[in-house]
Amino acid sequence: MTALGDLIEIDDRTVLVLGQGLDVEHGQPDVANALVHRVDDTLVLVDTGVTAAFRAALREAAGRVGHWSRALVLTTHGHLDHVGNNDLADELGVPVEHYVPALDLDQMRDPVAYWVRSFERITGLVPLPAPPAPAGKMVSLFQPMRPFGATTRTYEERPLELIRIGSLRFTGWTFADGAVRVLRSQGHCAGHVVVHLRDCGVLHLSDEGNGPCGAMADADQLKIQTVLGAVAHLFEEGEAALLTDGHTFAVRRGAEAVSHLDGLLDQVVALQESALRLTRGSGRVRPDVFTTRYAETVAELGIGGANPNAMFVAMMAVNQLREVGLRPGGEGVDAPWSRPALRNPAPVSPGPGSGTGGSPMTVPSPP
Repeated sequence: MTALGDLIEIDDRTVLVLGQGLDVEHGQPDVANALVHRVDDTLVLVDTGVTAAFRAALREAAGRVGHWSRALVLTTHGHLDHVGNNDLADELGVPVEHYVPALDLDQMRDPVAYWVRSFERITGLVPLPAPPAPAGKMVSLFQPMRPFGATTRTYEERPLELIRIGSLRFTGWTFADGAVRVLRSQGHCAGHVVVHLRDCGVLHLSDEGNGPCGAMADADQLKIQTVLGAVAHLFEEGEAALLTDGHTFAVRRGAEAVSHLDGLLDQVVALQESALRLTRGSGRVRPDVFTTRYAETVAELGIGGANPNAMFVAMMAVNQLREVGLRPGGEGVDAPWSRPALRNPAPVSPGPGSGTGGSPMTVPSPP
């Protein structure tokens, strides 16, 4: 049994700081795992979680990895459970750099608006008050919330690099003479990155592995699946040795990491097959009915992902409808979904004497 702030010592200069799960009913925020690592004289913090207790655990971990005189703080993405203690960068007492994804700046500045957007898509599909009430309640759990510090910059202010790891190619940014690699993934949300620590072989997936179907409104399903496959390949080639992430309280090694990633991809296929089955033969799909049946399928398959609850399953269901090619037929959340027509309707010929409307008129050639 793990508790918030527990430390897993990976080696004498690398520590995984464990977070906790979300429990909205009891007012408990989820807190993402964080990595603390030292490269020569540089302390590397990958995410800072949230809550004062987690902040204290980060400080304890920083004291365990050896002496450092510089610091590098890397934010994998802008979600509340990863950024609350980002101003810790200003309190380390050494020269520090802090980077965040530019695509996540809006949600970091205004998290309520981000969650309103997410919950508007499922209002009526699960028991929720009308937005913005649930968004405000969700955001209020994450305190203190200090996502920016005096040194905060965006990754995108640095020149983009082509990063070769084994036989694979990524784009992103390197630090500490290439010992720290920040790889763009952008699946779980718009700005997401994953982090590879070359010297200890840790690949920190952060939230790209939060389940087979991304729940957020700005999730990209194909990017999630692509990065899972690429990371599995790094392990198969021996370019990565240890897999960590934002919400699984474990360190997976070698073949176990590959099996875990393959399992997530198997779940991707199983969920899409189920979604196709649930929508087959129906010209129009009611999202409330689909969400209920989709949730039953998720339970039958034992697919929980991080922080399983009815809200996130409903968000996954809406994304899954779009993933199998359906589109909403209106603005309301209860508007039925259907597939676009394969062909354009046949053009309507203008009636006798028509001079406007319908198909373009044919102009006779001059004699």
